[in-house]
Amino acid sequence: MPIEFDEKAARSLERSYQTPEIATTRRATLDALGLCTGEHAADMGCGPGFLVAEMAGMVGPEGRAVGIDTSPDMLALATNRTDNLPQVEVVDADLLHLPFEDGAFDALACTQLLLFIKDIQRALAEMRRVLKPGGRIAIIETDWRGVVLNAEDDSLTRRMFAAWDAAAISPNLPTRLKPALLAAGFTGVGVEGVPIINTDFGRDGFSNGMLRGVAKKAQKDGAISDDEATAWIDDLNTKDAEGAYFFCVNRFLFRAEKP
Repeated sequence: MPIEFDEKAARSLERSYQTPEIATTRRATLDALGLCTGEHAADMGCGPGFLVAEMAGMVGPEGRAVGIDTSPDMLALATNRTDNLPQVEVVDADLLHLPFEDGAFDALACTQLLLFIKDIQRALAEMRRVLKPGGRIAIIETDWRGVVLNAEDDSLTRRMFAAWDAAAISPNLPTRLKPALLAAGFTGVGVEGVPIINTDFGRDGFSNGMLRGVAKKAQKDGAISDDEATAWIDDLNTKDAEGAYFFCVNRFLFRAEKP
C-alpha cells in the first residue's frame, strides 16, 4: 500500500527536505530545467513546497510557479511556505488528470512521485500535454533496491527494504524510465546520478529519518517485530558511535524535452 502523508508524516518529510543532501537534489533539478524570468513552471508532487518556492524565485514576479499535490497536509505546508510569493499557485490535483490547458508550462519537475503511479505512460503523456513545444522536464527517482548500508544483520535489512518496496508500485523505476520517456514522445533524454551518501547517523542527515521510516513501515506491515525494529536502529546507532556508519542510495535525474 502507498505511504499515506498525514500531518505527522508530512512534517517528517518536511524535515528531510531541509537536509543538505536533498537541497543538492533540488539544485540539480533546477539546473536541469534552466528556468528563466517570466516562464511558467510546475512541480508535480510538490510536497512541502521547497522546490516550487525556489522555482518562483527563478521565474520572478512576471512568471508563474505551480505546486501540485493531492495530500491536504502537504498542500497546507506548501501554501504556508509560499504565501508571500504571489506568482505561486498551490493546486490539489492528480497527475493523471491535470487541470491545465495544453501547452500551459515551459518546464515541469517531478520528484519521487512516478514510483507510486501504476500507469506511468499515461502520467508522462499528461505531463507532455501541458508542456509547450520545446518545454523541459526533470524527473528524480530513486533506486531503493540499490541501497548500500553497513548493518549487522543482512537478512533483517533485506526484510526491511522488501517491506519498503511494497509502499511503491515501481520501486526500481529508474531502470525503465528512459524508454518510457521516449515512448511518450520526449526527445533529448539524458540521465545523471545524484547519490546520497551519509557517513554518520545524525538527525540532520537524510538517512536518519529515512531509515527510521523504513523500520516503522516494516513494523506496521508485520514484516518485522517491534524488537527487531529496535535492534536494527540500535545497531545503526552503535555503528555511528564506532565511526563505522555508512549509507548510500542513488537518485537519478532524467531530463527531456517536448519536441
